[in-house]
Amino acid sequence: MIVRIEIHRDGDVYEYRVIAEGEVLYDDAGFTSVVHCLVGAVEGLPPEVRAVEVACGGIVSGTYPLTVLAANAEQVALHAVNTTAAVFEAMQD
Repeated sequence: MIVRIEIHRDGDVYEYRVIAEGEVLYDDAGFTSVVHCLVGAVEGLPPEVRAVEVACGGIVSGTYPLTVLAANAEQVALHAVNTTAAVFEAMQD
């Protein structure tokens, strides 16, 4: 199964939702970074999850095998933040 982690920022606080087949499996808020959201979201995933689609600020940055995301959360978070910033910048032109 592939799930989607949606991360949103409100001021200095981040929140996430884990979604499968259009249904919210669980969510949480009060995090200080995208990395902390990813780590928190991955910890609660059911065993049948094999891959995760990451969306930050409504922009999908990629789909990652769960093992890759778990081992490289900081790099995935940086890619998500950079991708979101680049898309928002392009939309301003």
